Amino acid sequence: MTGRLVIIGAGQAGFALAAKMRTLGDQRPITILGAEPVAPYQRPPLSKKYLLGEMSFDRLLFRPEEWYVENNVELRLSTSVEMIDREARLVRLFDGSSIDYETLVFATGASPRRLPDAIGGNLEGVYTVRDKADADKLAVEMKAGRHVLIIGGGYIGLEAAAVARKLGLSVTLIEMADRILARVAAKETAEIMRAIHSAEGVDIRERTGLVRLIEDGGRVTAAELSDGTVLDIDMAIVGIGVLSNDQLASDAGLETMNGIVVDDHARTADPAIFAVGDCALQTWNGERVRLESVQNAVDQAEAVAAQLVGGTAAYQPKPWFWSDQYEVKLQIAGFNLGYDETLVRPGSREGSASVWYFRMGQLVAVDAINDAKAYVTGKKLLETAKAVDKAVLADPAADLKQLL
Repeated sequence: MTGRLVIIGAGQAGFALAAKMRTLGDQRPITILGAEPVAPYQRPPLSKKYLLGEMSFDRLLFRPEEWYVENNVELRLSTSVEMIDREARLVRLFDGSSIDYETLVFATGASPRRLPDAIGGNLEGVYTVRDKADADKLAVEMKAGRHVLIIGGGYIGLEAAAVARKLGLSVTLIEMADRILARVAAKETAEIMRAIHSAEGVDIRERTGLVRLIEDGGRVTAAELSDGTVLDIDMAIVGIGVLSNDQLASDAGLETMNGIVVDDHARTADPAIFAVGDCALQTWNGERVRLESVQNAVDQAEAVAAQLVGGTAAYQPKPWFWSDQYEVKLQIAGFNLGYDETLVRPGSREGSASVWYFRMGQLVAVDAINDAKAYVTGKKLLETAKAVDKAVLADPAADLKQLL
């Protein structure tokens, strides 16, 4: 194919696809449509180093804007798509114009779940963090001595708590489930991370939901919690998960289920349309999943690029994730879906540990807390599907190299 490639979405996956096409020598016209007014950039540092003032925005850019000109990649910013005309192969924009395509790729990502307006989700001082505009607004609010309520005890909420504490704010974090990280990690990992946050002064309240936010003049001033307490707060950060940006695909008649359904080549039911990154619902080990990670966004986008230049290999995800909280680096290899057993191994230095997940005796994931050796070993074991000697793993004195 040599006709135009249109990429909807100017995030990690959209940029990775365009860049890989050019690296592979493909010179077909490429147009990237981005809703934000800025060139594609890294999102994970937004809620960490950027918000802390440790990294300027120009360092977050994947490439300077000249790169797009030099590589004949048309970058349309502040651009919103109204609809996809699959029969005519046209992308219709809200400004009334249209762009023809031979191949279309959804790289639309995901958007944060928001609190209902009925309980205060629309009040001033209530934030989510997904893009530069969110981070810039939040940076103005994050001042030492203020009290922030964080709603949600997943990785988003815990990372926000860590940044707030480093900036000197008082932090209360609520989680309506029995424990933090209930949806994404074992209780052993949760216990380790809870202890770290408690030592840093975060007030973590599990089994505690939000009844409503209380306002004065349209701004949040307090929060009524399900345990009956009312907290005076200066602001709130909402971290209750994300939803796939799949409405355009759904409106175009493509199958969606909180994600755009794709096959093992990242292709939708329409052979001219693909989906990559956080918006794509793919099959992994027999389960339909969305892999919300930088690594998946890049790998899946590059796999599509290889197909567009003539490759035939299916995309085989190798999930890995990470989370930075204070001086703690949590690295996750694999995907713990359906695990039925865990094994905790102390690390070789103080403050390090790893949690190993098994499903019917087979290793499926590892959480490594300040333990790079455990992470690297676990990653290699998962890549080779090698059986794991649990006796070696359970022995803190044993060298992990024995497992390989």
